[in-house]
Formats: sequence, structure tokens, C-alpha cells
Amino acid sequence: MGKFKGVIVVNHERCKGCNLCVAACPLHLLALAEKQVNPKGYHYAIQVRKDECNGCASCAIVCPDGCITVYKKKEE
Repeated sequence: MGKFKGVIVVNHERCKGCNLCVAACPLHLLALAEKQVNPKGYHYAIQVRKDECNGCASCAIVCPDGCITVYKKKEE
């Protein structure tokens, strides 16, 4: 049985920067963009450490607007 890695995709245009995903991530992979804002003026969530996601999808589960999708891909 192979190992899986997670891939986090955030819809930046819909994200309102509520910070719930940042708090929910057990690996502390997410943060709010400090300098960038989306068209609505919110600092949106970004993945700050790439290739470390385990695919638990805690961030996607707590997102009230459904802005986060987590995909699992098999490690090679």
C-alpha cells in the first residue's frame, strides 16, 4: 500500500480570511497572505509549506464558504 500526499487548493477569490483553516491545520501549513488581498479586499489563505500536506482535509472541513479543496495523490 502506497503513501499519499495532500494537495491544497484555495479559491482565493472566494476566501474571506476567517482564519479557521489556519487554526485547524494540524501541520501548520496554512497562513493568511500578509501583503496580497483578493478582489473583495480580504487577506486570503495560502499554503506556506509545500509538499508537507498529509491530506487530512481538516482545513476544507472547517471552511464555512467551501473555498478549500484537498486532493490526495499517491507518492511515487
